[in-house]
Amino acid sequence: MSIQSVNPATGDVLETFTPASPEALERMVARAHAAFLEWRGVPFPERASRMRKAADVLKKNLADHALNMTQEMGKPILQSEAEVEKCAWVCEFYADHAEAFLAEQPRETDASTSYVRFDPLGVVLAVMPWNFPYWQVFRFAAPALMAGNAGILKHASNVPRCALAIEGVFREAGFPEGLFASALIESPAVAGLIRDPRIVAATLTGSEPAGRAVAEQAGREIKKTVLELGGSDAFIVLADADLAAAAKAAADARLINSGQSCIAAKRFIVVDAVAERFLDLFAAQLSSRRMGDPMDRGTHIGPQARVELRDSLHQQVEESVKHGARLLLGGEVPRGPGAFYPPTLLVGVDKGMPAFDEETFGPVAAVVRAKDESDAVRVANDSVFGLGASLWTQDRARGKELAAQIEAGAVFVNGIVKSDPRLPFGGIKRSGYGRELSEYGIREFVNIKSVWIG
Repeated sequence: MSIQSVNPATGDVLETFTPASPEALERMVARAHAAFLEWRGVPFPERASRMRKAADVLKKNLADHALNMTQEMGKPILQSEAEVEKCAWVCEFYADHAEAFLAEQPRETDASTSYVRFDPLGVVLAVMPWNFPYWQVFRFAAPALMAGNAGILKHASNVPRCALAIEGVFREAGFPEGLFASALIESPAVAGLIRDPRIVAATLTGSEPAGRAVAEQAGREIKKTVLELGGSDAFIVLADADLAAAAKAAADARLINSGQSCIAAKRFIVVDAVAERFLDLFAAQLSSRRMGDPMDRGTHIGPQARVELRDSLHQQVEESVKHGARLLLGGEVPRGPGAFYPPTLLVGVDKGMPAFDEETFGPVAAVVRAKDESDAVRVANDSVFGLGASLWTQDRARGKELAAQIEAGAVFVNGIVKSDPRLPFGGIKRSGYGRELSEYGIREFVNIKSVWIG
């Protein structure tokens, strides 16, 4: 058995890796635990110095890291470069703020002194996906390491080069040997890691089935988990919206990362009064985006990460059409090599169709009509997912009121849903639980300890 790095734009095998043996995995966990015992006592200023160095390493080698992403999972090169820069930002953010986020908090009680402190837990297992192969690792690793923990990364099997390069960033930045390590293993080996008593918690970004498997195993071991799973984000357009701005943002929101994003807008819910005008503008925006070689700096849409993922997406489109949706744009598998799929626009989408009920992980936009704003919110909430939502209206006060009614972990009014180190990120319902980023994210993997002194 081997782990292959395959270029999805060409189908060429880039490199083949041998999975870590059980003995190598044991040594990795032992080193991580030993490194944690040392690292937890390192003062915050020294931790911050190493984390700022990690940001510098990322920026210094930006071109190499971006190339890793584009070659392994097909992300357009400009987006890969932006992802590396964002990873440097999250390192700098936690270097600047972790100490304050985890500062002792005094409490008034019947004690002479009482306070809450935040202590690191230990070695945290991170099971991460391929779609943002650097960002989703760093948004876990930066706060976890700044909190005093260690990390072992089980990355998606189609991005092994990215996994090893990320480990190299922390090594070059001067973190203790083994504090952060990438385990090149297949998914069945994850259960054994979770059972290991030196692994104290797990975090996963990925599919609902993967989340269920990790949560089930961690539950047996009574270990903390954070899950960031799929989404079918609503993009609500009200009658008073700036339709031109909303249509451009809608195309951006659906096509980022070639449509392969958990927080990409997927269900475009438009009130009847402006549905036809919005649809014309939206279709024009989608048609203007260029699909092609992800190394070309003029490309907007690269290949899907794997051929089988592209084929599954196409099947969702075909099933939705069979159930009554109408295809206005795209919807055909291109000839030639690579896992490409064009921007696709479905209208007449309703509950009971894959384009409404399921997560479409690719450049497929489903337009749903609503009678009015109340109906739009109802349709948005009629989903098993609850990750993010975008709402478009020129009445910001009304936008604020409606944001409170939308069932999602994040609502962006007149903006595209995105993850930002300054804001907590995560979902509800089948989109998972727990939060990443901000002060809430760094407190997920700490012992929130009460101290009472009589």
